Amino acid sequence: MTNDLFHTEAPATPSLFAEVIIPLALPRTYTYAVPAAWTTQLQVGCRVEVVLGKTKRYAGIVKQLSNEAPPYPTKPIENILDDEPILFPIQLKWWEWISAYYLCTEGDVMAAALPAHFKLSSETQIIFNDAFGDDFSTLDNNEFLVAEALLIRRQLSITEVQQILDLTHVYPVVKRLIDKQVCQVWETLTERYKAKLETMVLLHPQYHTEEKLAELLNEWSRAPKQLDILLSYLHLAKTEGSVSQTNLLKKSGGTLASLKGLVEKKILLTEKRAVDRISTLPLELDLNITLSAAQERALQQLQEQLREKPVCLLHGVTGSGKTQLFIRLIEQYFTAGKQVLYLLPEIALTAQMIRRLQAHFGGHIAIYHSKFSDNERVELWHKVRQGSVRIVLGARSALFLPFQDLGLIVVDEEHDSSFKQQEPAPRYHARDAAIYYARLTGAHVVLGSATPSLESYFHAKRGKYGLVSLLERFGGIELPEIEFINTRHLPSRGKVMISPRLREGMEKAIAAKKQVILFQNRRGYTSYLTCGTCGYIPQCTQCDVTLTFHKQSNKLQCHYCGTSYPKVVTCPACGTVTWKDSNFGTEKIEEYLTKELADMRVARMDVDTVRGKHAHDQLIRQFEQGRIDVLVGTQMVVKGLDFEQVSLVGILDADSMLHFADFRVNERAFQLMEQVSGRAGRKSAQGKVLIQTSYPQHPVLQWVKQHDFVSFFEQEISNRQQYHYPPFTRIIHLLVRHKDRMLTELAAEALADLLRKDLGDRVMGPSIPVIGRVRNQYRMELQIKLPLDSQFIQQAKQLIRNAQALLQAEARFRPVVIIPDVDPV
Repeated sequence: MTNDLFHTEAPATPSLFAEVIIPLALPRTYTYAVPAAWTTQLQVGCRVEVVLGKTKRYAGIVKQLSNEAPPYPTKPIENILDDEPILFPIQLKWWEWISAYYLCTEGDVMAAALPAHFKLSSETQIIFNDAFGDDFSTLDNNEFLVAEALLIRRQLSITEVQQILDLTHVYPVVKRLIDKQVCQVWETLTERYKAKLETMVLLHPQYHTEEKLAELLNEWSRAPKQLDILLSYLHLAKTEGSVSQTNLLKKSGGTLASLKGLVEKKILLTEKRAVDRISTLPLELDLNITLSAAQERALQQLQEQLREKPVCLLHGVTGSGKTQLFIRLIEQYFTAGKQVLYLLPEIALTAQMIRRLQAHFGGHIAIYHSKFSDNERVELWHKVRQGSVRIVLGARSALFLPFQDLGLIVVDEEHDSSFKQQEPAPRYHARDAAIYYARLTGAHVVLGSATPSLESYFHAKRGKYGLVSLLERFGGIELPEIEFINTRHLPSRGKVMISPRLREGMEKAIAAKKQVILFQNRRGYTSYLTCGTCGYIPQCTQCDVTLTFHKQSNKLQCHYCGTSYPKVVTCPACGTVTWKDSNFGTEKIEEYLTKELADMRVARMDVDTVRGKHAHDQLIRQFEQGRIDVLVGTQMVVKGLDFEQVSLVGILDADSMLHFADFRVNERAFQLMEQVSGRAGRKSAQGKVLIQTSYPQHPVLQWVKQHDFVSFFEQEISNRQQYHYPPFTRIIHLLVRHKDRMLTELAAEALADLLRKDLGDRVMGPSIPVIGRVRNQYRMELQIKLPLDSQFIQQAKQLIRNAQALLQAEARFRPVVIIPDVDPV
């Protein structure tokens, strides 16, 4: 970091200009003049402090340097914040592609890519004006309190003013003080990253020779506690290298006073050092993996395909050992000196996968995801950029790390919709963005899945990607047997939760010392409550959705805006107190099992139970160790988890996955059911899957029963072609929202009219989406289907940008929010 924070001097005729990306949704980048003193120091990829508008300061990224002045007056760069670039030019090129492809701004990409502590913005400071003097008799009470504090402190932040006045809205007071010339305003940037400091213990230089040290120990006569500390220090220094004060006192059992005594005697020294927040394992490799004959063939095919094509799809059935192939591939690139990125769709998967990879690569592998603190992210960012971390395992945000020499990207469970960013922009798909990033860097991409996305399998069958199939389970174990339980034939008034057949299967599995997974794609206790008298259903006041009842908290909750409400006791419509549950969620299943099958140890895995940083890992470890008999879960239990003792999987409500107005409904249902089925019988014997449904003849269920992805693909791809859906077309979804319903509808109609002038009937809508209001914002949507012509698609995207700009140039439509979503999932 440079110390010249307030340097503003710029030459009269600057010779170098910097194009700077600012982390805001601005329609363009801005060019600033580079002061002459910094022309040789400034590099592309460094952060610089710039002023936007009159006073607002930001840390922007230098995208490009040029000797050509822009056609407008330039402000000078205020300061250089980095001694060396924090990312590479190739990443900036990739950011530019993301912003163009996904219809967002480069500022949006920067905001998503960088750890929060890199994204500095200014905090307003007010500074005392000495010329005013100390006569505050003309000020009111609030002004007097602030002025008095300023006289003493000389400078206050807006946050400090709020604390002094015990008010949230203090700007009117500050404005009056400025008008009366009591103070002036200044904007400063503050660096939020702080290195973690730890007290380290060292041996005094006078004892660095063996003779002096032996003389000290041989002549020791008093202070046995200090001797224990010294001997512990010598042991730790020999075994671990560096010795922290914390570890030394823990090992020796000594006190801080005893350690200080050794320091005063000039036997030991202490000093503060910056240390890593992220602990790492020893840098050891253990790559002894035994592959089956089928795996060996698949690995050889993968290597051959990657020599010919930069992207290859590995279609391996559940339990076939895809991870072992990935480990062998990673070894190949690692030993060649390349960096590797292993992407997973969910944090829930990283806990188990990191243990498996650490067993082979030790401390060479690092983990990166949203549960890490901002300081931890900054530290890992620097390690990846310097090349000291060679293998990274993470969720989609890990794709933005500044790899120095990337050789391989593995996208595991590539079909998963969690790879698509939904909110906020950029709404990128990590799989597709990874493929383009690899093209820029010259890296290879391996996509892996038991149920590939139709798009990826289509590209592989057409020869755009390589294709390797691994269609037998490791160890020759059969894929699980699937049995349907027809819920229409069961005597029940409502939805069947646990059928007699499923209960019997669970009891048999537990008696055989095996484990059970129950899948229900709905969290909470019940989907919604219904008045038994008049049919009233409690709804969110901010969203057009029913409220889900959570019994543990005894609250009704909106799963769209997160608002909680007290449980309704008396029906507001008819005054009665008779409520009925509608459907069931994971919380209700857990309660039922705990009561009805009390001898079973039951746990639940959903968003409500795994909120902590290590909650996923703790729950998965308990299940792995056999301390849980039955795991009830949502999609979290579906994705790639490997449990040896699971013999039975129950899918409690298959019908709920098969009835959505979406062209991907069959694909998602097949993927979910096939993936969760694959958790059964992975190691010792064939597993069993019981699917509760009222329509066992449904074609998707029949393909699931046969584990027949290829037949499912052929039928589904034929339907997609007939009705012009991806991968035969490209879809762009436009969401229009505002708090006023009428204005939202008018804006959506106006936007559709603008687009139809050039795109005609390719523009569908506007229409009200399934959820017409979220967080008090009314919503309308348009859908644009485009042919697979890259030039036409590029023109269409520019037309969308132009139409959006034209619409929002009109004063009444300026507050309307328009959100483009390219390739929605």
